[in-house]
Amino acid sequence: MNRTRITLAAAVLALSACAPAAVRSVAAQQISTPEALLRAMHDRYAGKWYSTLSFTQKTTRHLPNDSVRVDTWREWGAMPGRLRIEMGDAAAGNGAIYANDSVYGIRGGNVAVRRAQRNSLMVLGFDVYALAPERSAEILREEGFLPGTLRRDTWQGRPAYVVSSDNNGGHREFWIDAGTMLYVRSLEPVPGPAGAPARVMDVRFENYKPYAGGFVAERVDIQMDGKTMQMEEYSDVKVNQTFSPDLFAPEKWSTTPKP
Repeated sequence: MNRTRITLAAAVLALSACAPAAVRSVAAQQISTPEALLRAMHDRYAGKWYSTLSFTQKTTRHLPNDSVRVDTWREWGAMPGRLRIEMGDAAAGNGAIYANDSVYGIRGGNVAVRRAQRNSLMVLGFDVYALAPERSAEILREEGFLPGTLRRDTWQGRPAYVVSSDNNGGHREFWIDAGTMLYVRSLEPVPGPAGAPARVMDVRFENYKPYAGGFVAERVDIQMDGKTMQMEEYSDVKVNQTFSPDLFAPEKWSTTPKP
């Protein structure tokens, strides 16, 4: 189960009817480091962001043989750090769970594989609003996004902050809309076949809509080498539902009721 197939649905962006221009200018002057950027993201939505999220995902994948496969997935997330993905027919019992800084691959309702791995898109798009900024920075260091350099740029016609790093054997970036303080893009290396150079995964969050005190990107475009490899489109989005913690317990995949 690699990150290109398991992404969370939802992240964020939207209209920024936020602070007046003068206030935004002062805030921008204070954002001079990646750590300051993480704090600004957290503080913008502190106490407002939703705590849980669920949705239906139309997943369109462009396969290596040039064919296209379309599936329906269901996903449930709880911040910070928990995500359940059901792939295809729920009765088949196939999917994945992110929890405890690990990913669990589920086949036929049972754990088929477990390995230490976070979902970096969930960290950048959701968990930064639930965690203390110091903890977010610690996680992003472990994931290779920090330490890094901060620059100003433009994304889709809007000012953006970009954090760039060259750690853990590859170049990484994450892009944050300067007006909304929301994650809009990231670049990560993906190992190629033996002996081949790493490829670049370029993830873009689009079509952002407001939900409760936060936002959800209802379309996620995952590109590899400049071509869309997977497109995710979300519907039936719900926030702030009450989930049983067992929903994210791999050994209870088939027995836990879902909302």
